[in-house]
Amino acid sequence: MMISIASGKGGTGKTTVAVNLALSIPERGVQFLDCDVEEPNASIFLKPRIEETVSVSIPVPRIDQEKCDFCGECAKICAYHALAVLPKKVLVFPHLCHGCGGCSLLCPQGAITEQDREIGRVEIGHSNGIEFIQGKLNVGEAMPTPLIRVIKEKARRRGRWTNPASVTVIDAPPGTSCSVIEAIKGSDFCILVTEPTPFGLNDLILAVEVLKKLQVSFGVVINRSSMGDYRVDSYCQENHIPILLRIPFDREIATLYSQGIPIVQEKKEYIEDFRQMMDYIQELLPT
Repeated sequence: MMISIASGKGGTGKTTVAVNLALSIPERGVQFLDCDVEEPNASIFLKPRIEETVSVSIPVPRIDQEKCDFCGECAKICAYHALAVLPKKVLVFPHLCHGCGGCSLLCPQGAITEQDREIGRVEIGHSNGIEFIQGKLNVGEAMPTPLIRVIKEKARRRGRWTNPASVTVIDAPPGTSCSVIEAIKGSDFCILVTEPTPFGLNDLILAVEVLKKLQVSFGVVINRSSMGDYRVDSYCQENHIPILLRIPFDREIATLYSQGIPIVQEKKEYIEDFRQMMDYIQELLPT
């Protein structure tokens, strides 16, 4: 089973829910994927032992100016404006390139080859019996999606996805961008973490629309549920969205978070809450 944890906005407690869920069901053979590659922080709480690091690159065009006749076909095919053709020179903007390879395939003169450009790395390890995989996007890179794709491919090759008894927990990036869609895609269920505030509700609505388009089943966790207002509850009730768990505003939880300590490590009663949430999710899944 693949469960992704997402949120319409940052700071709602998405990683908190992902980490504590993973730690509450160790008997399931958990695989944890930190796909929030621009700001991965699950390792602060899980403290994995990294055993393998893999560089991730995308192919970018290299122009042979001697062969090029500056016809401009490469620039026409590039939807991301990574190429600009001047009268006697072709400019390449590597950070705009998505590595599709279209320019090299369509160049009439065969003047374009490809060279790899590193965009980040994937780290693989273990933490308390949990298989851990995270991505780290290089500073300044604009495209996290290829890195997330590699994380999921590495996870798939390790065989857990073919075992129905195991659980893959995906900590997705915040928001509703392409990287979020790449992380959630293929999930059996998505947990949307929100907070009872106007901003929380606004971004929850956006995230719900994305999941409807992806046709992924979902439910909501309300973090800091004892503060704010009741509009998130009303929205979920009106739209028949199950509320999976409520985590109250708790100074002790905030203190544990600031120290990099998972909730379930010190407040054992939450283990049963997360286990019950997992049982509820299984009931919600189509048979």
